[in-house]
Amino acid sequence: MLVGPAEAADEIIYALDPAEHGRILRLPVAPADGVKADSWVESGVRSAVLAVAQGQADAVLSAGNTGATVTSAALGLGRRPGVRRPPLAAVLPTGAGRLVLLDVGSSVDPDEETMATHALLGAAYAAVVHGVAAPRVGLLTIGTERGKGDRLRRALPPLLAGLALPAGARYVGLVEGNDVVSGAVADVVVTDGFTGNVLLKGLEAAYAELGPPDPAAGPPPPRAALLLGVDGTVVVCHGAASGADVAAGIAFAAHLHRRAAVAAMADLIEAQRGVSR
Repeated sequence: MLVGPAEAADEIIYALDPAEHGRILRLPVAPADGVKADSWVESGVRSAVLAVAQGQADAVLSAGNTGATVTSAALGLGRRPGVRRPPLAAVLPTGAGRLVLLDVGSSVDPDEETMATHALLGAAYAAVVHGVAAPRVGLLTIGTERGKGDRLRRALPPLLAGLALPAGARYVGLVEGNDVVSGAVADVVVTDGFTGNVLLKGLEAAYAELGPPDPAAGPPPPRAALLLGVDGTVVVCHGAASGADVAAGIAFAAHLHRRAAVAAMADLIEAQRGVSR
């Protein structure tokens, strides 16, 4: 289903093979005259989320404003218990396989409780979507020595070390940017959305120029992030996403829906909470 200005949808549909035209559903969004272009995007995202909430669609893929997407999903689909700020989780190729990095742009100034919740969500994601047994969870900072980092990074290690993580996951301590590239230390790396977004875009640019650490490890992950902690499948692409990026994001969202991955992650976390009580 295409959601947005009708003329934009027409341009996309006319570019398709005519045999495909009948398979496209259009849900137009038409703000009042004089509304700024950004409002088209926000209205489109809200309408797309509403389509999922009402059962007209199974997942959302957006390359629009990240803040609007996160807010629309949290309000329209609802947040899972204990989730205050839903994080965006990206999957990166590493020398050892793949790594889940979160947050990559949703919560730029989180507190300790929010980061701890992200560790739970990231561990469940790695286990359900990538089949990682007992995921290793690390905290991104500027050095592995005790006391390194800002106030948030100094306060988090005791909290994460005492956290009961799902799927047999365990906190493995502080990690640095080079550990994200190697993938040898952690399967899940937790950070704030500001740092995570800077790291993600830097690595993507490097991989585009030089290739991923191990090209023989298989096809690269989609350049899209999954919004965790909401009651639905929401995938976010870059605003400058190419046609191939959007196609990969659609395939990723469809894969997650077919596997009922969002519900499976929620079940894992709830089961762990039940054990911990």
